[in-house]
Amino acid sequence: MLKQSLQQKLLQKLSPLQIQVIKLLEIPAAQLEQRIKEELEVNPVLEYGADTAASNDDDYGDEPEPRESEIEKDEMSIDDYINDDDIPAYKLQTRNYSKDDKHEDVPFSIGTTFHEHLTDQLSLRIMDDRQRAIAEYIIGNIDEDGYLRREIDEIVDDLAFAQNLEIDEREALALLEIVQDFDPPGVGARDLQECLLLQVLRKEKESAAIDNALQILKHHFEEFTRKHFDKIARRLHLDDEDLKEAIDEILKLNPKPGSSYSNPLNKMVQHIIPDFILEVEDEQFQLSLNTRNLPELRISQTYSEMLSDYQSNRKNQSREQKEAVMFVKQKLDSAKWFIDAIKQRQNTLMTVMEAILDYQKEYFIEGDEMRLKPMILKDIADVTGLDISTISRVSNSKYIQTHFGIFPLKYFFSEGLQTDSGEEVSTREIKKILEECISGEDKRKPLTDDRLAQILKEKSYNIARRTVAKYREQLNIPVARLRKEL
Repeated sequence: MLKQSLQQKLLQKLSPLQIQVIKLLEIPAAQLEQRIKEELEVNPVLEYGADTAASNDDDYGDEPEPRESEIEKDEMSIDDYINDDDIPAYKLQTRNYSKDDKHEDVPFSIGTTFHEHLTDQLSLRIMDDRQRAIAEYIIGNIDEDGYLRREIDEIVDDLAFAQNLEIDEREALALLEIVQDFDPPGVGARDLQECLLLQVLRKEKESAAIDNALQILKHHFEEFTRKHFDKIARRLHLDDEDLKEAIDEILKLNPKPGSSYSNPLNKMVQHIIPDFILEVEDEQFQLSLNTRNLPELRISQTYSEMLSDYQSNRKNQSREQKEAVMFVKQKLDSAKWFIDAIKQRQNTLMTVMEAILDYQKEYFIEGDEMRLKPMILKDIADVTGLDISTISRVSNSKYIQTHFGIFPLKYFFSEGLQTDSGEEVSTREIKKILEECISGEDKRKPLTDDRLAQILKEKSYNIARRTVAKYREQLNIPVARLRKEL
């Protein structure tokens, strides 16, 4: 049974402008420049502002202003846009080339990859086609670090199914030994122990340190990884000096031999462009947005006048003209939204950064990490009146240039703890103390987490051992046993 009814609903919907602002808040200055260029290409109503045009005029000197007849000839009306027929392709092409014309392509070299380097060495070895196919398959299974992560029996099965090559593990191991003889030393190893052994075997065995290093890697590798140097010294009957020389030889080896032959052009290089520039003069902050490469935008006057003219004369318009007017109107609205979104983005960024500066004033004046106060997203949200999600978007992937370095905005946010005197301190201050204690410790007897917790308690920081362990891991500092040195 069908029936009609009226309902009232309250809905919250984001306007196109709000969506634009949210998306623009997330991107840093480097990507904002590219986003503006994309919008300029898509929207013909947007154009560079007066400042940009004025600066270009200064570069080329004063030029006479064009006459009205020249302006009218350069401008394109909607009628021209509608009545403009497509120009045939043959009128846009020239065929006046001669067979004698010389065309040269400039070669572009991107370097040799790690696997190409191994394949080139394989071509220098004398072997039949069957052995070469097996060796190439083994090289193809070596990762970028230089390790063969797959088991030999799996490679044998793959060759049988994929290339119809029946081999046994003994033949595969023999060809693997050939690959392991290639440069860089250690390539083709199946684990770290084998990788280090292959490198030590390439060295001259004249010194006692090399012989001892070989014995440690071959028979006492587990004790070496756990830094049980006392056990190694007892079992090999070595004094402290001989053991130290052997360990030094091992530490000179490369645990990832393939990384030395990785193509540098394939590596991602991140260029940091600060979003804010901070200068301090007489303890007064001068904060500015980095708009060096951002063009000033404006709406094209030509399209605005064109739209107003056609809207004032709506009679006797064809369907094509009405569609063209709607197209221009949509582009005008989109351009206004984009310009307003850029302005709102700049205002929001400045509001949030000024609140951070005011909250961490002592730190930004001196640049001392110990001056950082505990601060979370909610603190800045309360000061600015903005939502926490907005503060998160602003602080994400944004950087500020100060007189003591360039820092991400996330660097200034940290949790807080109370000292015995009731004072609130930042966890970053505690991490700084941990770093200083560990850097100044006796490496023969490094400080344990229990001892670090005791030192912090002596400094009025009442922190449990597990909390010390958590902060140490956040600082990428290993446990005391792995920090031990001879």
